[in-house]
Amino acid sequence: MPDATAVNLSLLLLRVVLGIVFLAHGINHVFRGGKIPGTARWFESLGMKPGILHAWLASLTEIGSGALLIVGLLTPLAGAGVVGVMVVAWITNHLKNGFFIFRPGEGYEYVMTLTALGLGIAGLGAGEWSLDHAVGIFEYPSMGGFLLGLIAGGGGAAALLAVFWRPPAPKAS
Repeated sequence: MPDATAVNLSLLLLRVVLGIVFLAHGINHVFRGGKIPGTARWFESLGMKPGILHAWLASLTEIGSGALLIVGLLTPLAGAGVVGVMVVAWITNHLKNGFFIFRPGEGYEYVMTLTALGLGIAGLGAGEWSLDHAVGIFEYPSMGGFLLGLIAGGGGAAALLAVFWRPPAPKAS
């Protein structure tokens, strides 16, 4: 018989840590560094046009998904937000740099890990220590939650990339 306390504590830990990471990234894009204009220029340089649209879309998804994960509300949708943002980052920026994040340009190990966590949490649900449980939605692990994370997150990323991503031409050596 599973130890309910261990399961709920583990899910809480995973949700809150992933939520904090995502919330912090979104807040950083909006309020710190180059703010939205700087994020927009960076997205444009990656081929995501118009950059301002994608800066806001990514930042608000990070903030919203992060907050939802922390409180455990609409967890499969929050997981889908993580998956969507990370798949776009993986393909547009990190994949070409190899696995390790310490490589020049940053590899994809970090975004791969966050993608897997988002998808795993979408399928596992938030656990009993969550708003999902309190209101009686997405209470238990389900293939439906997993598929929602996969299809909404991965499918949304694929659609976004197909419509908006125009990779820059390689620089001549």
